This record gives sequence, C-alpha cells and structure tokens, in this order.
Amino acid sequence: QVQLVESGGGLVQTGGSLRLSCVASGSAVGVNAIGWYRQAPGKQRESVAAISTAGRTHYADSLKGRFTISRDNAKNTVYLQMNSLKPEDAAVYYCNAGLLSADVYYRGAYWGQGTRVTVSS
Repeated sequence: QVQLVESGGGLVQTGGSLRLSCVASGSAVGVNAIGWYRQAPGKQRESVAAISTAGRTHYADSLKGRFTISRDNAKNTVYLQMNSLKPEDAAVYYCNAGLLSADVYYRGAYWGQGTRVTVSS
C-alpha cells in the first residue's frame, strides 16, 4: 500500500509560481515513480509530470519549460514547481504512485486527495 498526501495549492495570480508537495509512504510491487496529474472542472484528468526513484523524469509536452518535477528521497517527498502560471493551469492537482518505464508513465492505483490550484487573471 502507498499513501500519498499533497499540499501547497492555493490562489496565485497569472504569471506567478507555486510549489506543490507530495509526501509518500509505504510501498507496492510495480511502483517506482510518482506522477502528478491535474483535473480541471468538466475536463478529464491529465498527466503533468512524473519522476522515478532513480530521478528520471517525464513531462507532458505542453508543460515542459514551465513545470519542474523533483524529489527529496530523504523526505519521501516529490515536488512540482510551477512557474508562469496561466488561468488554464487552474485545477485540482493529484499525485499518483505508478511506474515510469522507457519514458512512459503508467499510473497506478494509488492517489492522494488532491490540492487545488486557482489562478486569477
């Protein structure tokens, strides 16, 4: 079992920055990475970025350059640094425990409760 707890969401102005955190505990077979997803109202949940325990990263093409994923293994924490935020980045952001292999992230069954990001124009 893997437990995930997100934090760091909030209200930010267009062009601002936020850093989200995901604290992970536990372990599961087939899990070697943490991924961030987001879901805006009325839209499907979409992949944002992922990072493996070895530090390999994967990003959604549309977000490369503005979002950066990193991890602190000593703290069991994965971060998502979001810069130059736009109103369309507003969503609930979730972390997920899954598998990153050959630059493809396979989401697993473990999800956090989400943290809301609001971007004012």
